[in-house]
Amino acid sequence: MSRYNLVPVTNEEESKEFIQLTKTLYKGVKNYVQPIDDDIAHVFDPAKNEFFKHGECTRWILQDAQGKTVGRVAAFIDRNILDVYGQPTGGMGFFECINDQDAAFRLFDACKEWLQVRNIEAMDGPVNFGPRLQWWGLHTEGDQRPVYGMFYHHSYYKTFFEDYGFQVFFKQFNYRTELCEKSLNRIVLLKAKRVYRDKKFHTEFFDKKNIDKYIQDFTTVYNNTWVGEIPGVEEMTVEEVRETFEAMKPLLEERYVIFAYYDNKPVGFFVMVPDANEIIKHVNGKFNLKAKLYFLWYKYFQRDKTVIGQIFGVDRAFQGRGVEAILIEKFSQVIFTGKEKYKYLEFNWIGDFNPRMQHMMEEHLNAKIYKTYITYRYLFDRTKEFKRAEILK
Repeated sequence: MSRYNLVPVTNEEESKEFIQLTKTLYKGVKNYVQPIDDDIAHVFDPAKNEFFKHGECTRWILQDAQGKTVGRVAAFIDRNILDVYGQPTGGMGFFECINDQDAAFRLFDACKEWLQVRNIEAMDGPVNFGPRLQWWGLHTEGDQRPVYGMFYHHSYYKTFFEDYGFQVFFKQFNYRTELCEKSLNRIVLLKAKRVYRDKKFHTEFFDKKNIDKYIQDFTTVYNNTWVGEIPGVEEMTVEEVRETFEAMKPLLEERYVIFAYYDNKPVGFFVMVPDANEIIKHVNGKFNLKAKLYFLWYKYFQRDKTVIGQIFGVDRAFQGRGVEAILIEKFSQVIFTGKEKYKYLEFNWIGDFNPRMQHMMEEHLNAKIYKTYITYRYLFDRTKEFKRAEILK
């Protein structure tokens, strides 16, 4: 019998408790950054989260005998990817808990039981009820500040997951490099010159005045790069991409979003944004006037900032033809002028199942692993063979 009371989140007060828990759970932790409250709330709002159109979600808070909230978790189903893994697989995420195994296992059990009632046979976690690039994976190595849209986790969470029976499905690495001439392998520039011998190749910086064109180009490359290549990655619509660009609008800088073309057709992109967590760390979850003033100060006066390689994609039909080299060469035209305020480049999400991207990080950009996240899987049938995510070829 658990010493804790599991409370479904059904009203505004409970929703507030769900969000506010981390403000006490991580109080005084140096590298923790409280996410913007609205960013978390929007995940669970059917009016704001498109995933409710093809999925369902629930969440709980956990309270002790005195009524104090000591844990939280969410469980969800995305019907678009339900059967791509060999068994119907759901998700759990937004897990936070005091250092007590009984409390943690009560939260895990709640997710498992909710999913089993819906004929689900496994759960991945901690993951997002939304895109993979946000709130995905357990932070296990690299005691450093997370980038925007990613969690920082207590070190004892790893023991909870593994003692419960979760197994490593895949790891995600954050790579980091210092932005100086030495951070770029000169062979890349030579490779770019060879690629440009084919005059059909060219690159462009993003232009906000022609945003509709670039939204369409991004959509084309995204769907031609990952959909059908990585299980669980869903096709994006133009409208979904438009919403993503709109959400990033305050951070987008034209010279940090680069597109590659062949015969004027989009074949690659490299999207970078400033790390908003360098601002958000000061505002305790509220994007208010104080946050806006920090943003202006950061944008115009702060040096030694970090820019995030948010997403890097090359159309499958053009992989191995040097498109990544011409994107990096275009990027070097900006970053190595000596006029930029950015000192570090960090890549947020490089899966251990993607050796091509790991090679590019290490050999082309001289980047090193800076943080590690783990996506776990738990099979409800404990006799069934567990398989890790397949390595991309």
